[in-house]
Formats: sequence, C-alpha cells, structure tokens
Amino acid sequence: MASVAREWREIPGRYNLKGSKCGCCGKIFFPKRSICPKCRRASMGKMEEYKLSKEGKIFSYSVIHEAPAENSTLKPYAVAIVETKDGVKVTSQLVDIDLNNIEIGMEVRAVFRKISEDSAAGIIHYGFKFAPKN
Repeated sequence: MASVAREWREIPGRYNLKGSKCGCCGKIFFPKRSICPKCRRASMGKMEEYKLSKEGKIFSYSVIHEAPAENSTLKPYAVAIVETKDGVKVTSQLVDIDLNNIEIGMEVRAVFRKISEDSAAGIIHYGFKFAPKN
C-alpha cells in the first residue's frame, strides 16, 4: 500500500502524463527523471518537465484472462505498450475497446480513469489508461 504523501507526489505524472526532457541531448523520459542516463553528469540541473502527447499507437499488447484478486472483476482485459507521438513507450490498460479487434499500430488516446481503490484507507487512485482514438 502506498502512503498518502507518495500518492500526492505522483499525481503530476499519473494525471497529466508528465515526464522529463534532457536539456543536453533532447531525450524524453517517462516517468520523470532527474538525471539523463545518456548524458549523466552533463544533464545535472538541465532536466526539464515535459508534458507527453496523449496520443499514440499500440506498440504491443496482451489480453489478460487470469488476473490477481484486485483485478478479477476486470477480466478479461487488455494491457498495452503505447508509443506516444513523442516516441516514449508507456505501459497502460486499454479501455473502451473490443478485445477481438485490437491491432498493433492502432491509434489510441489517453483517458483519465479509476485505477484502483485502497479499501483500508478509502483512497481511490486515478490515472491514465488508453482508449481507441475516434
């Protein structure tokens, strides 16, 4: 279980698809990084906040038929690696989609949805998932 403080710290990335961009080499990362693994020391203090595109294409996907207890009401469901228009790959659940018609290269867009619920603390976690682009 995540702490409430951690939930608040992660809101910008989860709610807005915010990552970072290296001021030296221009590489974009998600989730946000404080140092570029490519430039290392040269990037210190030069990482900029970057809002990722909410549109992309399915790079790869899988349909989940057996799931952990907390996701049992969702099954079957699909998860995908989505390559955004920025070239960043993001892993997410696919929603509002016919599981028999998912294709590699299908255009999708980020949507804001309920991710999970922490019944002990009553915290509802929201974030992005991807749906077909209409």
